Amino acid sequence: MKNNKIGIYAVVPLLIGMNASSLAKGLEENLAQSERALGTEFFFSDDSEGFQTRKLSAEFLPQYEHADDYLGIRGSAYQYKADDWSRDGQKISLIGRNIDSATANGWALEAGIVDQGDHTLFTFDGSYRTPLAEKTALEVFANRDWVETQPALEQGTNFTFIGAALDQGLGEHVTVVGVAGSQFFSDDNRRDHGRIRLIYQPSLDLGLTLQARYRTYQSSEEDVGREYFNPQDYQESMLALGWRQRFSGWSAGLTAGFGREKINQDSSQSTRLFELNLQSPVRGSQFLRMNAGYNRSASFYGPDYDYRYIRGEWIVQF
Repeated sequence: MKNNKIGIYAVVPLLIGMNASSLAKGLEENLAQSERALGTEFFFSDDSEGFQTRKLSAEFLPQYEHADDYLGIRGSAYQYKADDWSRDGQKISLIGRNIDSATANGWALEAGIVDQGDHTLFTFDGSYRTPLAEKTALEVFANRDWVETQPALEQGTNFTFIGAALDQGLGEHVTVVGVAGSQFFSDDNRRDHGRIRLIYQPSLDLGLTLQARYRTYQSSEEDVGREYFNPQDYQESMLALGWRQRFSGWSAGLTAGFGREKINQDSSQSTRLFELNLQSPVRGSQFLRMNAGYNRSASFYGPDYDYRYIRGEWIVQF
């Protein structure tokens, strides 16, 4: 963040040394010097059980430096559908980012109020990443939102997920990423998560990675009334191939993974993962980001559960 800009982590020390009027004047001057932008965001998903999610958002960014450095507001309209059932929702959020595009260090935050049915929830999705050493970085994160299934939305069931990730480089070609976190549901269920990923980059010029992934979680409550998929003990091991290339400032990536999952004491079964992403240069009068994915794993009804999604964001500076 530039020195003439006021960000989240600069507010506390400024309050100590400035009175309210001088702080307000500084904020006005900061906004006057900033560029502004408008944006839109969409998210569509569906699964093999007939559940669909549609989200469409509009953004106003009165403080905009580039696509990884901005502050603004977002209004969103939601729609959930399953067979002849549907549910609409609305959300208003404060959004902001201040991330170094080269290192991914910095912070990102979305905090807002969302209504759906007769339920209202304060939601947030935030992270902060900082380097600890030359090849070591720590990220802390927190997320609070609805559990997005038909029975959970009807009951107003939500979760809060907090955790941390540690990235450790081993030489020039290997990185290890470990994640630990806990997910607290409003129905008193709790999940403790652990993940580890070993990433090998055979050539620093090819953009190719070979990845070994493992994740597990344990739930404190076995019976949640079938509101959401909730195995008491879940494990997944996966091998994945990743590829990323840059061209004229744009970046494109592909990940394909095949694995095995084990649910409680049942026999293991296969899983699949495919992800595509495309992003324009971060700095410019316009910014475009899109990604799509497909996942096959287990659900209430057996091992052949398919989930598909597409997400996009477009920002125009003015």
